[in-house]
Amino acid sequence: MIRSFIRRSLLIPFVGLLLPAASQATPDGEQPTRLNYGGSTHQLERSWSELNEQLDSLDILLGPAPVPEASDDLQTPELPSSLLDANRPAGAALGPEDTIPDAPLSLRGAADQSSRVKSVSLKQAIAIAFRNNPELQIQRKQIDAQSANVASLSGAYWPTISVFADVEGFQNGSTIFSPYGNNTYGFGPLFAKDGQTPNFALTKNGDTVSSSSAGPFYVPAGGGLYSDSNGIDFLAGLQLNYALIDFARTPRIRSAAAKLQQFKQKYANQLRALQLEVSESYYRLQLNEQLVRIRDAVVRTDLIMLEDTLNLKQAGLVPRVDLLRRSATLATDQEELIQALADRAVARRELWALLNLPADVIPSAGDSITLAPAWPLSLEQSLLAAYNSNPELAAILATRRALALQQDETAAQLLPRLSLFASVGGMASVERSFNFSLLGGGCCGASFLPLEQVAGYDWSVGLAFNWMIFNAGATANAVKALSMQEQAASQSYAFTRNSIRLRLERAFLNHEASLAKLVSARRAVGATKEAFRDSTLRYKTGLTNEVDLSVTQTQLVDALVKRLIATVDVNVTYAKLLRELLPMPRDPNATVPQQLTLEGFSFGELNQPE
Repeated sequence: MIRSFIRRSLLIPFVGLLLPAASQATPDGEQPTRLNYGGSTHQLERSWSELNEQLDSLDILLGPAPVPEASDDLQTPELPSSLLDANRPAGAALGPEDTIPDAPLSLRGAADQSSRVKSVSLKQAIAIAFRNNPELQIQRKQIDAQSANVASLSGAYWPTISVFADVEGFQNGSTIFSPYGNNTYGFGPLFAKDGQTPNFALTKNGDTVSSSSAGPFYVPAGGGLYSDSNGIDFLAGLQLNYALIDFARTPRIRSAAAKLQQFKQKYANQLRALQLEVSESYYRLQLNEQLVRIRDAVVRTDLIMLEDTLNLKQAGLVPRVDLLRRSATLATDQEELIQALADRAVARRELWALLNLPADVIPSAGDSITLAPAWPLSLEQSLLAAYNSNPELAAILATRRALALQQDETAAQLLPRLSLFASVGGMASVERSFNFSLLGGGCCGASFLPLEQVAGYDWSVGLAFNWMIFNAGATANAVKALSMQEQAASQSYAFTRNSIRLRLERAFLNHEASLAKLVSARRAVGATKEAFRDSTLRYKTGLTNEVDLSVTQTQLVDALVKRLIATVDVNVTYAKLLRELLPMPRDPNATVPQQLTLEGFSFGELNQPE
């Protein structure tokens, strides 16, 4: 590209120097100096050589252009090995073991294993795409996730029952002071030493009641007691909660169900789009494979014609310029062949990506090019069938319904809610006190107390009432926002409706045009074949020149290519029409029909949403 651009940009002023002097008059009327056409051409050749050297210096990656050798041998340039490897013929048909995709998180390169070229039919390719395509797998997972979400939200109609349990260990220390003397400190006679007579109230309002002071934990007035304690608390039970009145519950569940229908409709539309994408890619591969055959046949014809021209030149029947023109034609056609090989290699990889095949498998078109059947419906019938239960339109309607239900759910936040709750449980604790110390005097206390155990139960039941009466307009504004989104969905429906009509009409009209162009292209091929045959015979007998022969050959090649393109266009436009009408299941677990024509379909039955 750099070479051609620079050559064009530098050639224009250079050619301007070669214009006849008569066309370049000076302002003062003087005639410029004319080139010496009858003299030596060394200056011109030197200029062209310098220009070519400048262009060669720009081709850094390719290096300098090789100087052609002066030889009469017929040679063709060698093709890149990578290009030849990518265009190898299919070794065998694509088997089930060849369609298992690589792991989603793997990054296997082409160097891991040599590539295998496998032929595949269009019907087989569509079935593989329905099974392997990553985008389709994503939508299947989205449907599964939303189904689980609907089931989760539906649980709000049922009460929740939970089990609770709590176990905790504790330890603490405390100091207790008493303004009055105390003989037992609340522990009773159980802890009196042998021979002691407990006295439960040694003092009363500071007045001595008894003279005995031998009870356990005797603390005089103003004394105190320090002790440590530790133990374990345990709590367990059942709890029930049930929303008796919740006006947001039903709209929330129905909104989730509407979103599920939206995902299912999008899945059906994705099936349609994927079949069209695979069909277009397959037809494009067929086209490029046929173009390779055409370009290869042209190059082979060029070699034969170049050899004939060489023989005529050696016999003195044609000038040297004919041989040079044929060589240039061969070089140009070789370029077209190289590009055709590259296009076929790219088309193979495009189909490979859609089918999500292993990295070492290269698909090749196994079907020969056949013409699609006539479209059985008129334009008006096609439009009516396209609008009937269209998954694109149905998905928008499901979105609109989901937004309307979300409005109801949001508005219900301002309504009262009533819930029932109940619980029942038991508790138990074990506690031990130790490290007793008497402060301010006293005597005879025990060093520790035995374990103290407590057990019991409780239950409760009641109603909870909640009613939000003010939230500064947050709910009202949220409802308004959802309403605007619903209105936008309505406009999206209108836009999609018009887009469907435009796509279908474009496909219908292009299909009709492709059929008409195919008829003309067939006639052109027949005429150019005869013209090329006649021109070849006339050239060999000296009745015409090489220019006429080249023009006739170019017309034949163009006619062959146009007929091929017209045939493929018929199939592509048919596939585009089919994309707008093809019934597809909404259930990701249902079998997807592999249908390439409209025959055998009942749209009233198969296109109904689930």
